[in-house]
Amino acid sequence: MSSNKQLKGAAKNVLGFNAILVYIFFYAPIALLVLFSFSDDDLVGRWGGFTLRWYEAFADNEQVQSALTISIRVAVVSTLVSVVLGTMAALALERYRFRGNTFFDALLYLPVIVPDVTMAVMMLLFFAAGRDLLDALFGISFAKGVATVTLSHIAFSISFVSIVVRARISGMSQRLEEAAQDLYATRFQSFRYVTLPLILPGVVGGALLSLTLSLDDVVITQFAAGPGSTTLPVFVFGLIRRGVTPLINAVSVVMLAISVVLVVLSLVAQRARDGSAL
Repeated sequence: MSSNKQLKGAAKNVLGFNAILVYIFFYAPIALLVLFSFSDDDLVGRWGGFTLRWYEAFADNEQVQSALTISIRVAVVSTLVSVVLGTMAALALERYRFRGNTFFDALLYLPVIVPDVTMAVMMLLFFAAGRDLLDALFGISFAKGVATVTLSHIAFSISFVSIVVRARISGMSQRLEEAAQDLYATRFQSFRYVTLPLILPGVVGGALLSLTLSLDDVVITQFAAGPGSTTLPVFVFGLIRRGVTPLINAVSVVMLAISVVLVVLSLVAQRARDGSAL
């Protein structure tokens, strides 16, 4: 009996130590990033005393501000469109059966499994062919810019939103919707007052995932961007090419802070919804 308790205690200690190592592995780089963003030294990994000059440089750099603004615009628009289309696709695939259902289901997963470089090349060819076609048929010319970047982000975000929402729908009983229709609710009323509140956590999760992916994307954005449409991750990648300075640390911390705020807002909204449901 005592040996079993000793084994359980040893296993608990090992698992606890392993958990500590995992947390250090995940969060030590983040802590170092935040710490050295306040370093007064011009080298990234060397401490030179506390300073806020890199954040001041971030605030005074018009290129950084422009890239951040473009990133937020692209992320918000692509997320809104992706949430609507992805939710509609998830409902269609889970609630209805139609000709080509299996093919459309497999097609929807392609942006998830296809490498980013392949996706980027596909979007580049698509915009090049579309530009030539519009020019030949209608005499309309367009250049790559914020619109093409937004369309590219929508193209790969729809799949992620759809997968998250489908996971929520698959665990939801269809009897609630049928009961609402038995009580003379229209299909829209059934969706508005029954289906949507139940799948809302999945919709919010898909939106948060889409927003994060859009804010972090580099490869696809580089291929789809044009003059005046540089996003913040692409700008940071360009800074690395020209030479690493602690300004990159400050920019990265700002992006990290935005991500944390989004997660916190999502958790607060979810808890408020759960509390109101009670």
